[in-house]
Amino acid sequence: MGERPTRAGERGGGGAGGAVTRAVPLEITRANAADVRIRWSDGHDAVYPAPYLRSRCCCAVCVAIRDLAVDPAVQPLEIEAVGGYAIRFSWSDGHCAGLYSYPYLRGICPCPKCARAGGKGGGG
Repeated sequence: MGERPTRAGERGGGGAGGAVTRAVPLEITRANAADVRIRWSDGHDAVYPAPYLRSRCCCAVCVAIRDLAVDPAVQPLEIEAVGGYAIRFSWSDGHCAGLYSYPYLRGICPCPKCARAGGKGGGG
């Protein structure tokens, strides 16, 4: 289906001398037929349900729609790394405009530990 495990380079970001290190994906794969698994450089392993990711598309069109209706059967047809900073999904509903930056994806991790941390991607 066009997807292959994607490995992103280790990159620190932020302050002077690399004092702030941002988590980057080490591996991006399928968790099952629809959902996406990301293994992060901070040790976190997250599964993102496809409808959850699709409903959080941050392209201009999707952001303008207050209550984006998403087909519960939606799934990514392709998963593509964009540079060293984002992922683009081609969705089964025909949408492919959104770029999901690594910090954005880490921040919206749906796992219970991150949800308890206030959606800040704090699970490790």
